[in-house]
This record gives sequence, C-alpha cells and structure tokens, in this order.
Amino acid sequence: MLPKTKFFKKYIVICCMLFLTGCGALPIAFTALIPVVVSGAGGGVAYTITNIAYKTFSYPINKVEAASHKALGKMHIVVVERSEEEDWVQISAVTKRLRIYISLEHITPTTTKIKVNAKRGMVFKDKATATEIIEQTERILEGKE
Repeated sequence: MLPKTKFFKKYIVICCMLFLTGCGALPIAFTALIPVVVSGAGGGVAYTITNIAYKTFSYPINKVEAASHKALGKMHIVVVERSEEEDWVQISAVTKRLRIYISLEHITPTTTKIKVNAKRGMVFKDKATATEIIEQTERILEGKE
C-alpha cells in the first residue's frame, strides 16, 4: 500500500503545481516526470527541457568541430553557416525537413561541450537525429569511424 500512496502524492503535488501556479510550473512539473539522460553508445546523451541534446567531450574545440563536420558529411547533412565568438562556435546545417543548429562551447583547453538542436518546423524537435550527430562525432573523435 505504501508505494501507491507515494505515487499518488507525487502526482497530486504536480497537478496542484500546474493548476495553482500557471504556466511557469510546467517545466518544473515535466522535469519530475521525464528522464533526462538517454543511454547510448558513448555513455549517454543528455537533453535540456527543450529537447536539445548535449554532451561534453575531453577534446579541444577544434578537434570536436572537425569531427562534427565529418559526421555531418557522413550523414549527408549540408552545412550552410558557421560563426565564431570568443568561446563558441555555431554551425547551422539543413536537410530536406530539418534545420540543425550545433553549438560548440570551449570549456577548457581540452574540454568542449556540444549542443545539437534538430528542429522540424517551429515546434517539433528530432531527438534521434540530434543524438546521432553527437554519437557520430564521438565515434570519429575516438577513431572508431
């Protein structure tokens, strides 16, 4: 009986948050319900609440960028733009149905965070494609491809 009670209490609290506090509680409520890390070939790709895939690599930003470009080429995804700021590299790419935005963040001289946002239209995200781009990048960095 105890596990059922805990289950119902959790969902009652979440429902109260949704109805009593307005839209601001939605991300908090859904964070409690949705698992954030998905296991994959490289030990897992994490997702933000807005379904942007990300992972941190122990490689310098220039190597991660080269591997990302190679992964995109292997997947026949066309790079349309690249921009660079102080600690960031932004890559925009397209397929027939997707707009893909890749951000590479310089964390330390040997650590880089990659974020991949694969969008279909204004609302829909393609987590599978975003995950595959990160996993292909990882395989290339590790010399497996």
